[in-house]
Amino acid sequence: MGTWDVGPFDNDTAADWCGDLNEAAPERRAALIRAVLSRVAAHGDGFLDSRDAEQAIAAAAIVASRLPGGAAIDTPYAPGFLLEGGPVEVADDVPAIAVRALERIVGDDSEWRELWAEAEGSYPQALASVKAIRDTLQQAISG
Repeated sequence: MGTWDVGPFDNDTAADWCGDLNEAAPERRAALIRAVLSRVAAHGDGFLDSRDAEQAIAAAAIVASRLPGGAAIDTPYAPGFLLEGGPVEVADDVPAIAVRALERIVGDDSEWRELWAEAEGSYPQALASVKAIRDTLQQAISG
């Protein structure tokens, strides 16, 4: 696992995805965020690959950061345009898609969950990181 910490951007897959998001045309970024979240949210009962999960967690963190009460993104592994204060607009239905994606990631048949469970000392922190993102998203949905 190319992971160095428990945060949403603290792994090779998320960092690479964020680089691709940064390089995308500004008008395409919201669609890329929606696509990764939708793919994971609609994954079904089959085994969920950790790469998809790591990308979706990063996308969910970006969405949450744009909401009231969302944690600011300040890691150098996040998309550069966000670190520079650039915008990304997400539709009103995206937080609900992100919540479903995060629930799928921490649920059964998830490689992300299995890999973190093997790292017993860090597993609670990794779950707490995802839960904090989910809580921000859920507050936006509940209004």
